[in-house]
Amino acid sequence: MSITTLDRSPQHQTRTDDRRLVVAGIVAGPLFVASGIAQALTRDGFDLRIHALSQLSTGDLGWVQMLTFIATGVGLVALGVAVLRSRDLVTGRRTVAVGVMILGVGLTVAGLFPTDPAHGFPDGTSGDAGAMSWHGVVHSTAAVVAFLGLAVATGAATVHAVRGRAVVPAILSGLTTIVLLLPSPPQYVSIQLALTGLVALTWTTALAVRLYRGSTVHGGGAR
Repeated sequence: MSITTLDRSPQHQTRTDDRRLVVAGIVAGPLFVASGIAQALTRDGFDLRIHALSQLSTGDLGWVQMLTFIATGVGLVALGVAVLRSRDLVTGRRTVAVGVMILGVGLTVAGLFPTDPAHGFPDGTSGDAGAMSWHGVVHSTAAVVAFLGLAVATGAATVHAVRGRAVVPAILSGLTTIVLLLPSPPQYVSIQLALTGLVALTWTTALAVRLYRGSTVHGGGAR
């Protein structure tokens, strides 16, 4: 007969809490992508060539995308906190953590303040964009700040990777930074925003996975 003694030390609890934060960060990106794809394929009248994913926040089912924004944002804020507490697992952790948290807060705000119906979506909406409402302005501003915040994080990660002669991380983080800062041509803005979001969330997910693996090894999670 064997008896397993649980480690209830403060250090063990801290490691457990950190892993939970990281798992939230791992889930955040795939959640947003899966939800966006599912809604884009099933919402009547939605066309990604014309409509930004943010417009899924409008209409009777708009609450689904609003919750998606909020859940993803909260998960990214949690990841930012985990990065901040990671010590030597992430180089430039303070700048990276702040950038990731800005992204998370920006997406959360974007979920709380939906954009406006436009370009014929939802069905029955005028084909013209029209004047933006106050909550539409808040939504758009939050999205811009969110991407700029992550660009700070990826830029810092690029610099630290170059200094550490980590070629692949330097290239990937550098390319992500470029994508985040590229201007959006009006005729392709909805598609570019979707691709920018995909690249951004791929980077945060990779960061979270790396952090989880590192915390498991250093924390003795794999036994």
